[in-house]
Amino acid sequence: MVPIVVEKKKCAYEDYLKTPRDKRYELINGELLMTPSPTPYHQRVSRKLEFILEGFITKNNSGEIFYAPCDVYLDNENVVQPDILFISQDRLNIIGDKNIQGEPNIAIEIISENSVYRDMVQKKRLYARFGVKEYWIVIPEEKEVEVYILKDKAYQLYKTYTKADILESPALKGLKIVLKEIF
Repeated sequence: MVPIVVEKKKCAYEDYLKTPRDKRYELINGELLMTPSPTPYHQRVSRKLEFILEGFITKNNSGEIFYAPCDVYLDNENVVQPDILFISQDRLNIIGDKNIQGEPNIAIEIISENSVYRDMVQKKRLYARFGVKEYWIVIPEEKEVEVYILKDKAYQLYKTYTKADILESPALKGLKIVLKEIF
């Protein structure tokens, strides 16, 4: 299923704030987009990742983890809701009362059949443009995680991890995720 384009006119943050709260919207390059609810498998993978990340972050006092729906305000025409995001201890000041004000250190998107283009193309470009240092694309159907790192304002593939691998994050030193426990 393709994401539904809600409006063709160029939208801004004020328009985004008027969207119904019972649905999930994002604002990408001034385009207001609605995303259908994720599947139970998507949610299961997300929950397992969140649990491991939360434990690691808390144990190491590294920062904070948030998960969708949580608005990340990048600018007046770009407000996204990564499935999972990490903000380091030294950048906790970007956490506002209503949203995250700026780019997270790590953004994690879990691909759904209706989010492939948005996550692998649109958001990948957007996160690189705004300086998200590390971007994970989780592909549940393939049981893979692609980890990208930002170099010279573009993402380079750091590594593709499969279900048989142990994922390690360049930004979170010491983190080891046994992917067979996720998938």
